[in-house]
Amino acid sequence: MRPRDRGFVTAELAAAMPAVVAVLAMAVWAVGTMGLKVRSVDAANSAALAAARGEDARAVAAAYLPDGATVSVSTEGDLVRAEVTVASRPLGPLAPPVTVESDATAAVEPGVLE
Repeated sequence: MRPRDRGFVTAELAAAMPAVVAVLAMAVWAVGTMGLKVRSVDAANSAALAAARGEDARAVAAAYLPDGATVSVSTEGDLVRAEVTVASRPLGPLAPPVTVESDATAAVEPGVLE
């Protein structure tokens, strides 16, 4: 290595570091968003099954969801549909907000709506 080239790699690394940090932050944001989607799907499934059994669907779904999530349950004939909407910021106030929606449907158990 020639004496005048010393520190050249360090300067390149320092110039690339903001891009590396941005890519890692977006990757963590994406993983957090997917985790939120999985939780909302679980909550919608649990809420639909609970409503089909005649239980309190919102209370069952609340175990899976963060504060501020909404759960709506509707009955159409012999089917129950649960919709879950979550607005969140997976990385806190510095990251962009994301809204995740999930829904699930279950057949009403015999004798529940009679």
